Amino acid sequence: MLITGEENIMSRENRRKERAARRAKPFPPGLEGGRYQPLSAAEVQRIHEAALSVLERTGVEILESECRHLFAQAGAKVDPARNRVFIPRSLVEAGLKQANRQVMLYSKDGQTDLDLRSKRVHLGTGGAAILILDLETGRARETRLRDLYDIGRLVETLDNIHFYLRPVVARELSNEDIDINTFYACLAATNKHVMGGCYFAAKVAEIKKLGALIAGGEDKFLERPFLSFNLGYMVSPLRFAAETTETLTAAIRAGIPVALVSAPQSGATSPASLVGTLVQTIAEELAGLTYVQLVRPGHPVLQGGMPLVADLRTGSTAGGSAELALMNAASAQMSHFYGVPIYNTCALTDSKVPDAQAGFEKGLTTAVTALAGAEYNHHAAGMLESMLAVAYEQYVIDDDINGQVMRLVRGLEVTEESLSLDVIHEVCNGEGHYLGHPQTLALMNSEYYYPHTADRASRADWEAAGGLDMREKARRQARQTLQTFFPEIVPEAVDRRVRDEFNILLPREVMVMGAYQ
Repeated sequence: MLITGEENIMSRENRRKERAARRAKPFPPGLEGGRYQPLSAAEVQRIHEAALSVLERTGVEILESECRHLFAQAGAKVDPARNRVFIPRSLVEAGLKQANRQVMLYSKDGQTDLDLRSKRVHLGTGGAAILILDLETGRARETRLRDLYDIGRLVETLDNIHFYLRPVVARELSNEDIDINTFYACLAATNKHVMGGCYFAAKVAEIKKLGALIAGGEDKFLERPFLSFNLGYMVSPLRFAAETTETLTAAIRAGIPVALVSAPQSGATSPASLVGTLVQTIAEELAGLTYVQLVRPGHPVLQGGMPLVADLRTGSTAGGSAELALMNAASAQMSHFYGVPIYNTCALTDSKVPDAQAGFEKGLTTAVTALAGAEYNHHAAGMLESMLAVAYEQYVIDDDINGQVMRLVRGLEVTEESLSLDVIHEVCNGEGHYLGHPQTLALMNSEYYYPHTADRASRADWEAAGGLDMREKARRQARQTLQTFFPEIVPEAVDRRVRDEFNILLPREVMVMGAYQ
């Protein structure tokens, strides 16, 4: 391709602006990954072809429903006796052509929007944990609505946690109240993009109305939707979940972005062969992606293939395993082949507390999926005990891990300036030393990541400061934040309108004064 002089000038100007931005914020969300590719181009093609064969030959199970009707109307073969739908290659390929490749997930204040175009990496929370380690006692207790608000406040202060996916279940709430209260507690705590589930299709309209009230009108909300849904529409192996598919359909028609969650577990709900699990995952995701296009072509959607791995000795999930990291990196590579963003998983750990096991498992899986260029990495903060639990201090620790990972993602930039020939020449000819050289001072805040929780002090200085280990240091930071930081994300007048409309159970005085216990 011929590049004009004007384009060269623009390219240089863009690079100059990028360097200036990095000096101000050197490791921002949205850095481009993709350097790690576990599959060759030929292997990607073989897996794609195998997934298409699964959809044509084996098909997916769909009960009598609007979903099945739409597939049949579009040309899929239906066996009503077995509730199986066989999706032809041509239908999948048509859906892929219509898929949205310019997905943005917005923040409320416009400061932390997520640009999910190809390989732009973001790390955030996730899960539906039912236990949390109490910040004072360290003991596990059931999660509640207040935890959603408090974790959100903490996340608002942590720069390397880029979005807020509902991390815990408010165990004290009824089915009638849980969806609207979950979203409101999250939205009231942080300006970052909020994602969550929705148990009932009828609740989608309520959550859309909540978004409109906060945004100042439905048009404003739909122009920049700052909330989205992650929906487990697929029960592996290859079965559409009837109720969740209804919720998915309602969300699409409401204009709210969705993540298609398919999470087969190798050896349990998918083949023990890791590649076989990947084939099934891609087949499930292509079925979901095709369905979205049948409902509303071009709707913003994240391919949600997040294959899980079983420890075949026990059947339990091996959340912190190399196999899980490898599989999710491969799933991300397949999403790049299709040109759509992926809802991926990382930073799971089987450890019950924030310890050395948690650290190495989280660091391993987060680094691998981020370097693979997965655009939306959830579970990347806070998780413990194979997704059953979270800890406040773990969010602080994971923010530090994520900062280091984003430094890896940024990589090295080979330029005339970074080659440093003149600097080497000057120092080696007796003109000062590297520590005092102007280049060192210029680059120290943009070339390097400095941890806020990991300790680099000498032993003497560390002991003089109290000799705190990483967990205790993070616990103190979390406690300080929760005792002092109460952002007014939702103004009082808007909060009143929301409470007039819905049964909001998080007290307003908690949002304003904290009443921290």
